Amino acid sequence: MSVGFVALAVFVVNLPFGFWRAGVERFTLQWFLAIHAPVPLVVGLRVLSGIGWRLSTIPVLASAFLAGQLLGGYLRHHWDGPRRGRPMRRT
Repeated sequence: MSVGFVALAVFVVNLPFGFWRAGVERFTLQWFLAIHAPVPLVVGLRVLSGIGWRLSTIPVLASAFLAGQLLGGYLRHHWDGPRRGRPMRRT
């Protein structure tokens, strides 16, 4: 499997976790889990794909991880919209 395909899979896996993260209070257990729960999935993808732990793959997959989290959070804020009576919380 190519690094690009694995990066796309990492991005897609992180979308729901970013969506979840954006809906909870920062620095709580749920927030921590929303960020760190997909890590074993990413490790599994690396192992199953056979790309291994080459240094050149780390920035690509870390960027895909971050992009999935950020886009998931953006989608959460877009989905919820501004809350009545109080400004939208920034994460």
